[in-house]
Amino acid sequence: MKYRQLTKEQFESLHREFAQFLASQSIDVNEWNQIKQEKPHVAEEEMNIFSDIVWDDVLKRTEYLEHFSSNSINLFKCEDKKIYRIVIQINNDSINLMESKGYQWLLKNSLDSTVDILQGNKIYQRERNAEIFDLIEKGSNISKGELYEYFKGLITAS
Repeated sequence: MKYRQLTKEQFESLHREFAQFLASQSIDVNEWNQIKQEKPHVAEEEMNIFSDIVWDDVLKRTEYLEHFSSNSINLFKCEDKKIYRIVIQINNDSINLMESKGYQWLLKNSLDSTVDILQGNKIYQRERNAEIFDLIEKGSNISKGELYEYFKGLITAS
């Protein structure tokens, strides 16, 4: 398995797609139920293959990631060969970026002396999707990139 198996909730939300996946292998509902009962290891393998297909599709389309903690934000732009990163570090214990109030404070005070903004980039050390998946497993969320582009604009303007 390349990534990890989808959760029960993810399988439920992709019920139709999973049924189509099974149908593409000439497995109907009755046969699937029989496989689950009599050959759970085969059912598990089918679920793993489907999970990898879904993850590959999601990851290849992922352009931006965000990871929040109470005093920092890591923003990633995922291109084909390189990943770009902007780190926003708040050096003020009274600001909590995990709360709306703290997040709003940051947007209004991005150039405050207690805000450090760093940037960098690197060529992927492993396959692109594997590195993005690793960031997601460590708590990053896929985003549309508005926050990354906002801070990129601030850095460029400085």
